[in-house]
Amino acid sequence: MATWKGKSRGTLLGFRIYVQIIKKTGLYSAYFVLLFVALYFIFFSFTSTKSTYYLFRKRLGYSPFKSALNVYRNYFTFGRIQLDRVAITSGLKHKFTFEFDGVEHINALLKQNKGGILLTAHIGNFNLAKHFFEKKHSEAVVNLVVTDFEHRQIKNYLESVTGPSDVKTIVLKDDLSHVFKMKEALAKNELLVFAADRFLKHSKTYKAEFLGEKVKFPQGPFKLAARNKIPVLFVHLMREKNFHYHFYARPYKPVEFTAQEILKSYLDDLEKMVKKYPHQWYNYYDYWNDFS
Repeated sequence: MATWKGKSRGTLLGFRIYVQIIKKTGLYSAYFVLLFVALYFIFFSFTSTKSTYYLFRKRLGYSPFKSALNVYRNYFTFGRIQLDRVAITSGLKHKFTFEFDGVEHINALLKQNKGGILLTAHIGNFNLAKHFFEKKHSEAVVNLVVTDFEHRQIKNYLESVTGPSDVKTIVLKDDLSHVFKMKEALAKNELLVFAADRFLKHSKTYKAEFLGEKVKFPQGPFKLAARNKIPVLFVHLMREKNFHYHFYARPYKPVEFTAQEILKSYLDDLEKMVKKYPHQWYNYYDYWNDFS
């Protein structure tokens, strides 16, 4: 079975090229170049092309032809949100509009003074979430929980272009030092953000149905929330037409407050998002073990 290696797609050279295009010729020129870059990945990134095709063909039920077309659209959309990230944080924020959906749930969570867990996924463009918190929740401190492998070079280069992010990071370490940092953050009424749709090799996992097939998910975020009865929100930041971004926040409504119950609620919410925005879910490996 293929598993995620802890890295996100993208190269430092690619980001450097896009930044220079945006600076010298503008955002639309960068989008134009992206038309050809997306075509390149269709033919020269076989594993990700095959896995994305299976998403549309087997999990979403598209026809073979429609599935193939949507693989290209998925690549193009992925590239476009990366360009948006650079553009918005480089002084072009005025070109975009932002919609807040469920902001009252964040207010309610912060008032409980227990900290909070925000569960998202590798979908949309959550890297832009800091702009939503700056405008609506400047007092909220957000900690993004990440792996130690997720392209440090790209992160450092982007920060050299756009400036440091107000969103803090907690890196998952073998020595478990991240556990103490997470506890400290929650004690300060800070927010922890997990992209909970992937797991690393050797992680403890739950198996649950997602889009019609069983798949593994990391136990950590769900156990942390259930064990300490920490308020949970499901959050996503999705790109829509005409340079518009839509921020969603939906509360977990506990009945038994168990890890498995939180996982099921998370997957119900994520499935709705994937079906509504099928081109913005980015897991470029054999996610359901369809062909390995």
